[in-house]
Amino acid sequence: MSAKVQNSPIAALCVAASLALAGLAGTAGTAGQALAQSASDPLPAYVIEQFGEPPAVPTGDYAPDVFLAAEAAFFESMILQSWGPDQEIAVGVIEQSGDPRLVWLLTDLLRFVGDVNLEDRIARAASTLLGKDVTGRDAWGTITDHMIAWDIPEPPGYLRYKRQIFMTFIPGWDQIFVEGDIDWRHVSWGGVLIDNRPFGAEQLCRNCIPAADNPAVSSAEQATWLRDDDIIFGITLNGESRAYPRQIMEVREMVNDTLGGRDLGIPYCTLCGAMQAYFTDDVPEGVERPVLRTSGLLSRSNKVMFDVNSYSVFDTFLGHAVTGPLAEIGVQLNQAPVVTTTWGQWKAAHPDTTVLIEELALGRNFDFRAGRDAQGPIFPVGDVDPRLGVQEDVIGVLNADGQAIAFPRGRAFLALDRGEPIEVEGVRLVLDAGGIRAVDAASGQDLGSHQAFWFAWSQFHPNTLLWPL
Repeated sequence: MSAKVQNSPIAALCVAASLALAGLAGTAGTAGQALAQSASDPLPAYVIEQFGEPPAVPTGDYAPDVFLAAEAAFFESMILQSWGPDQEIAVGVIEQSGDPRLVWLLTDLLRFVGDVNLEDRIARAASTLLGKDVTGRDAWGTITDHMIAWDIPEPPGYLRYKRQIFMTFIPGWDQIFVEGDIDWRHVSWGGVLIDNRPFGAEQLCRNCIPAADNPAVSSAEQATWLRDDDIIFGITLNGESRAYPRQIMEVREMVNDTLGGRDLGIPYCTLCGAMQAYFTDDVPEGVERPVLRTSGLLSRSNKVMFDVNSYSVFDTFLGHAVTGPLAEIGVQLNQAPVVTTTWGQWKAAHPDTTVLIEELALGRNFDFRAGRDAQGPIFPVGDVDPRLGVQEDVIGVLNADGQAIAFPRGRAFLALDRGEPIEVEGVRLVLDAGGIRAVDAASGQDLGSHQAFWFAWSQFHPNTLLWPL
């Protein structure tokens, strides 16, 4: 954002804020003193141990001067694409407001600014409001982690301000940032642009993660580029099997495919170690097949996907539409089972399998465990259920009653390999080509299980059971 000084219609703000900062404006800028403090459920002990006690949070609307400050810092400055004296004053008023809810907007802005001095100023304001030093390296991540863990409420008018901030820096999100069943506090920028190409587009998008539609495949014999120990994600539907190599999914992160006569939307989130497959032909009559794309946004380090036909946003981990026309009619996508295993084990168990061709990797070969997020999530996730390690692999599934159950993969695999049965709440685990999938214990029907990091599974299924019980 340019630091060029612009004229703006906030002269009243300048006067009120200057007086407030000089200590001459009485109660101006002290909305936290005038408003009742919000009551919330007690935080778990592990949250307090890791993040400390949360600040008191006011309820209700802003004081007039704080409202003007929010307009200057988070709305008018975005329209003008400038940061000048008015905005400097505005941050001062916000800092003295006693309203930690405004830190959500400070951290949204902090995600995009590139000026070191401005980054430090925003972080210092957030530190004052949170009563804790959250400055320093990766202030944005530190602040956001605290806000999520403490479950600080969103400020009045939050989506309006957030939408303006995000739209200023990254075009193409105008149809994404709308009201719906989504917690916009947890949504942040993942560092890439939106992939809004229509289905089947051949030209790749720039600076985005390009989905693959109806990807070309080969036989197992033709896939000489794959090593037997390469990780693949295997899906079998109606007797037809296909392998999706991790090298390709790390580049594409989204595939729209047809397998066994069924249409699938297949998101892969490198950050949470989760490959999922959703049936996109199982939608209400008259609804066009959703074509899933990567938005460039994240929610607690999980990719935010959307349907490019309707611009309906989906909860990637749970599979239901949360905004747009598909949310209005309650579209919920059902999952197909995904097995995480090695190429050698998969092709041995499924010799007739097809596999995505090497060219889809676009010449790249990544290994996320040995790279950027090998030491833990690189984007904010807030608090994590301490029953397992943050990045321990689990097999996650919902039973017939909708109860979420997680099985630590390593422990479960060893037990199954020894011939020990694993059955919990109507769910039975079975080995498949060196991987694990979950079936209904009574009928043997697949339950749409998949592998994920514990932090991701537990935050999207906070009431999950954990085997062994």
